[in-house]
Amino acid sequence: MTEITEITEPLRTVRTERLELRAVGLDDLEPLFAINSDPEVWRHRPQGRHTEIGQTREWIERAVEGWADGLSYWTVRLRGPGGAGGESDGGSGPVVGIGGVQTQVARAHWNLYYRLAPAHQGKGYATELSRAALAAARQHTPQLPVFAWIHPDNPGSRSVAGRLGLIDHGLRLDPIYHDLLHLYADRPQSEWPARAVFANS
Repeated sequence: MTEITEITEPLRTVRTERLELRAVGLDDLEPLFAINSDPEVWRHRPQGRHTEIGQTREWIERAVEGWADGLSYWTVRLRGPGGAGGESDGGSGPVVGIGGVQTQVARAHWNLYYRLAPAHQGKGYATELSRAALAAARQHTPQLPVFAWIHPDNPGSRSVAGRLGLIDHGLRLDPIYHDLLHLYADRPQSEWPARAVFANS
């Protein structure tokens, strides 16, 4: 199991074996637009692809606002030469994605989210990032469950959820996009706050 090797500035910078996770900011605009505008990244929800850089800017600004509560999404970089695992160090490596957890106050849960550039998929980075995100959520507000909404035709992300030990609660109506998605959670439904319960299909 991948371990977090370093945390600085309470949860704003987290280093795992191969990745550096830093609080997202507008300095990351261009590489994150390149990722979010790639059709392959959005193959399970093509309508979500960013076609203009302004969409990515607005997304980043919303993610930055989440850091006011102490935890939100990170920009994901490979650790550079000299880092653990030999792939990057101190953020000098390339941006390969974005992800982490963001609290959904009205629905009383954390939302686990990630997107990786196609060239960096299939290397275990999603699992490594997600383990760090789960640990951060449990450190920050352990009473809130962590949810991951996953398209039924996305076997890669469903496999990641399985490796994380998340429980598949079946198809539920996603309250944001109103799609039927698999709702994975880090605990049984009996341990969710009442307002975090979603209707089955």
